[in-house]
Amino acid sequence: MSIHIPATVGQIAPLILLPGDPLRAKAIAESLLEAPVLFNETRGMLGYTGMVDGQPVSVMGTGMGIPSISIYVTELIREFGVRTLVRVGTCGALQPEMHIGDLVLAMAASTDSRVNQRRFSGQDFAPVASFSLLSRAFATACEQGWPVQVGGGLTSDTFYATDPDWWKDWAEHGVLAAEMETSALYTLAARHGVRALSILTVSDHVITGEHSSPDERERGFLRMAKLALSLLDRAGQVH
Repeated sequence: MSIHIPATVGQIAPLILLPGDPLRAKAIAESLLEAPVLFNETRGMLGYTGMVDGQPVSVMGTGMGIPSISIYVTELIREFGVRTLVRVGTCGALQPEMHIGDLVLAMAASTDSRVNQRRFSGQDFAPVASFSLLSRAFATACEQGWPVQVGGGLTSDTFYATDPDWWKDWAEHGVLAAEMETSALYTLAARHGVRALSILTVSDHVITGEHSSPDERERGFLRMAKLALSLLDRAGQVH
């Protein structure tokens, strides 16, 4: 049991999917896991463990932003022995050739947050995905014919920006999309020697102003969850 997750050791699987929205965690558990069991509802952050092809898998919401995901990821790793963490969330596209519903595999995560500068005494740290997870997810998405982009993402502390041109410098340097959690996830995974990957779905387009419909969000969300679950092989291992 930890401060924010009143589960016991063994209730949470070594592989966990991490949507920001706890209701999406519930939807994943009910749609994709066999016999899901609720292990957390403290602060409304729903978490479930169920089975996929005979192997345990967990899913839990993390809330929005670096502080929230950092609390849950730290406790999941330290207190419950989670070894593979896959964020499944939405993002805003920053490149003109991207489309609503595209999958984005975040190879690295830039950030406008100062969390890592404080951690590294004013220096920058470049948080990156686990290559084994990234390469396997990319191959699977291509096999399925799902539109997928691989590259850098931006983890921002700000959802409602006051500068309308905030995205342009990032886009000019090839950043694909913006969201609010990946940099923290990758940094904590590196610190604790575990594996992490962010699988994102483009829900809106910063350049064109397009937004996905509720139905598009639901279908896209389940698709990236299925991609995350494909990382689990029949022996219950994640490579």
